[in-house]
Amino acid sequence: MKKLLTNLTFWVLTAITLGILLGHFRPDLALAPVLDEPIKTRFMGQELTLGATVSEFLSGFFISIVKLFISPIIFLTIALGIVSMGDLKKVGKVGAKALLYFEVVTTVALLIGVVVANIIRPGAGVSTAQLKGGDISKYTQGATEFSWIKFFFDNVTLQVLVAAIVIGVLLSRYSGRERIVSLMNRLSTYVFWGLHKVMLLAPIGAFGGMAYTIGKYGVGTLLPLAKLMGTVYTTMAVFIFGVLGLILRTYKISLWQFLRYIREELLIVLGTSSSEAGLPSLMEKLERMGCARSVVGLVVPAGYSFNLDGTTIYLSMATIFLAQVFDVQLDLTQMLTIIGILMVTSKGAAGVTGSGFVVLASTLTAVKAIPVEGLALLLGVDRFMSEARSITNFIGNGVATIWLANNEKAFDRAKMHEAFGNLQADEQITREPLDEAGYNSPSTPRPNSAKS
Repeated sequence: MKKLLTNLTFWVLTAITLGILLGHFRPDLALAPVLDEPIKTRFMGQELTLGATVSEFLSGFFISIVKLFISPIIFLTIALGIVSMGDLKKVGKVGAKALLYFEVVTTVALLIGVVVANIIRPGAGVSTAQLKGGDISKYTQGATEFSWIKFFFDNVTLQVLVAAIVIGVLLSRYSGRERIVSLMNRLSTYVFWGLHKVMLLAPIGAFGGMAYTIGKYGVGTLLPLAKLMGTVYTTMAVFIFGVLGLILRTYKISLWQFLRYIREELLIVLGTSSSEAGLPSLMEKLERMGCARSVVGLVVPAGYSFNLDGTTIYLSMATIFLAQVFDVQLDLTQMLTIIGILMVTSKGAAGVTGSGFVVLASTLTAVKAIPVEGLALLLGVDRFMSEARSITNFIGNGVATIWLANNEKAFDRAKMHEAFGNLQADEQITREPLDEAGYNSPSTPRPNSAKS
């Protein structure tokens, strides 16, 4: 009993359940005002928000505190990883492989979304008259032509990533770096210590996020678009256990064990509908399970900008769904246009609240065949689907890091077995010596047999 009561997973799951019950039975309490209006501010490049209602305030409070750790953790992990790596060619090699991986996997996700939406046809027979719309003006106003410059300046994670790479490269060439690196290592220890304390507040954030979602939108809003919801969740499950599971299987790693390993973070992402809430903890756990610090530092932050598998699936399915609702018959050219646009603009759907709708609006505007007003139909269920998007994005970035670490021979399988809780004390586990950055050392002789 004592072990259960000190388990964070138990408390997060309990908080999610209580949040659902409060939002359903007492939405007046869940949405009771505590502020006259939401508080929005920027600190350390991150947009921090405290909602006006009780549930929004609790969820926003937790997410805002976690966001304060994102930039320092990314900066310290990447800079220290590059310094310890030594060979700057490895940095460029890992970065190039990561971008290629992101493009291939997100394209697969995009195609899966288009194919499934055309087979199941979730929009067929949906009556727009029965659906309650919403104000989409703030999204259509932002549906301007995609700009990589705007994308960079709107994306704090990407800015920190670039700055950390530059500082890491400069430090690796500086002869007197030992004192600076030692200071950064101590600072990193304190930052992660603080993160562990903050994560104890995760049940509060999960409770608030779930209470707000259910209290504001209600389960009844799901019924008119239940087929779309079911299709999106099913497609993302197929992608996770099919595509991502197959990717890990190439290096004989169990997806189920990995999901069990990050179950606390998955519940936090589910409760808060924000993958950012679990980002710092994911980076720490990936390093603990054997991924080299340098690989984790490069791949995870970049993945939050370029490897949005769940968002890509949702955007493709939502576009086809709206075409079916308005009985728009898309020809092959229009379908390829949608795929081409989303391959670029889906990369910009990170780091800015509501940016997914802006990307969707810009896609519909470019196609010029599907009424952009159809976005109003999705507003009521978007919050429910954002949970599936966030979880898929979260798992996708973890899988990408593990795969690239293995591909770069920067993965310690003994650490993985220890982290998964099934380390076998036998001779069948071969652990190759790793250097300071976590890479297999080419200068160390490899054992001739598993026994050695």
